[in-house]
Amino acid sequence: MNSLNVGDIRFYDHHPKPADFQADVKQGLQLAQKTIPPKYFYDQRGSRLFDSICELPEYYPTRTELSILKNHASEIAGCIGPECLLVEPGSGSSHKVRTLLDALKPQAYIPMDISKIHLLQAAQNISDDYPWLDVHASCIDFTEKLHLPNSLPEVNKKVAFFPGSSIGNFEPSEAVHFLRDTAEMVEQGGGLLIGVDLKKEANILTAAYNDSQSVTADFNLNLLQRINDELGGEFDIDSFAHHAFYNEEKGRIEMHLVSSTSQQVVVDDVAFDFLEGETIHTESSYKYTVQEFQDIADAAGFRANQVWVDENKLFSVHYYTAV
Repeated sequence: MNSLNVGDIRFYDHHPKPADFQADVKQGLQLAQKTIPPKYFYDQRGSRLFDSICELPEYYPTRTELSILKNHASEIAGCIGPECLLVEPGSGSSHKVRTLLDALKPQAYIPMDISKIHLLQAAQNISDDYPWLDVHASCIDFTEKLHLPNSLPEVNKKVAFFPGSSIGNFEPSEAVHFLRDTAEMVEQGGGLLIGVDLKKEANILTAAYNDSQSVTADFNLNLLQRINDELGGEFDIDSFAHHAFYNEEKGRIEMHLVSSTSQQVVVDDVAFDFLEGETIHTESSYKYTVQEFQDIADAAGFRANQVWVDENKLFSVHYYTAV
């Protein structure tokens, strides 16, 4: 692992293996239920579209979670305690952590992300805006085994911050595995502050993923455009449609791309047949009750300390201690 000073931050490059977009697409399109992993949504246009989704009136998770974090920042800081090491897997732009930093006053902050350039810029922005904060950036794929850098300051405790209900993109068994790795990383007595989307009326969930401006549809369909642009795919994008629905039995939103006709699509000289109405499953987003998620965290080695829920019971933020 390489370590170097970049501006005012310490940067650790774990050299995460680049995702094999071509192999994953070709493998996924051969399955009985065609599937493409949701991590491939986020090319440059896809990332911009997702930022736009977060501002939509129907998409409640982002603004609701931010409201919870702002309204309860002092309580959260009281649970965690002073001068912790705050670690954020999948930190992205490090936007939500800003709602906590002044109240929490961590001794050090480690954003973790697979995108090196984006990570360095976000970490430098945090360092510029919070000059008292010791910032260490780690380029890592957080879906793999989590490792902390060796050369870190002595701290009272380590705390992982995982907002955005990103945990919902994991299958429940995978969520337990990820949280178990997280518990090992923060060590006994360490903490986990995590955002979890709650089960609610299906019409609210469905509207959040089928907005009236069709931004989510553009976001979903952009995945096919990316395959065309980067892999020489031959998708006729107009012959596919966005479809998102709440699967009540499994407790999750599913996003699909539906073929409107029987057709054959070529990707990298490999032909894939589609029946009319056949779909590509592009994302699952699991929703939980507070107790259901506490059971998952308990199975991973965490003990529940506190949970904060908005007045409309749309979203929850949990704090756990590793046991």
